[in-house]
Amino acid sequence: MDIWVYVLLFVGSFFAAAISGAVGFGGALLLLPVLTKTIGTTMAVPVLTIAQLIGNLSRAFFGFNQIKWKPVYMFILGAIPMSILGAFSFVKVPKEIITRGIGFAIIVFVILKYFKVLKFEPNDRTMLIGGAVVGLISGLVGSAGPIGAALFLSLDLTPVSYIASEAVTAISMHISKTIVYQKYLGIGLRELGIGLFMGVAMIAGTWVGKKVIDKMPKEKFIKFVGVLLTVIGLQMLIWG
Repeated sequence: MDIWVYVLLFVGSFFAAAISGAVGFGGALLLLPVLTKTIGTTMAVPVLTIAQLIGNLSRAFFGFNQIKWKPVYMFILGAIPMSILGAFSFVKVPKEIITRGIGFAIIVFVILKYFKVLKFEPNDRTMLIGGAVVGLISGLVGSAGPIGAALFLSLDLTPVSYIASEAVTAISMHISKTIVYQKYLGIGLRELGIGLFMGVAMIAGTWVGKKVIDKMPKEKFIKFVGVLLTVIGLQMLIWG
């Protein structure tokens, strides 16, 4: 790839991780269109999964002492098997449908979040079912961050605890999906290298995101991200 493509991926990964580090979701959905245009739809989700794995490891590391482990365990119990199923479905479904599905999912998530439909009672059953839903969608379209974020926000955690706990669940799904993608899509050294390259930028972005959230009202920032996600979702839904 051209050097400017790598620059674009690095900068995009940095800002995507900064957004995720500040509000807990949105980064992956912002990166998907960039990856789709640069390396193609087939490898966009697998490469993003590798990059997200590194980014979420940094989020979990920065807030490890405040992770809420019980809801995390329940969420993972439902998320891992369904993320495997979703990843397997991804490699079988026509790629144009996947691209439009990503756009549609983004728009639906933003609408549900804006109208505050994504509210959950914080109990073990909710976390288990929610984990299964998030895992399936994550495996199929690359990310279901807004739903996972809504689940963990319902636990009334501190910002650091919320971000770190949600990151642990994402790590489990990314590992599961990567195994499936490798088996059926044959992720090579090139794709692995791109994912790791983006992951380095995401570590720096995650650190910056934690600083940003201290200076900007969270509600204002989430609205800004919502506008960006809607524009991206419409572009992918219309043009595929």
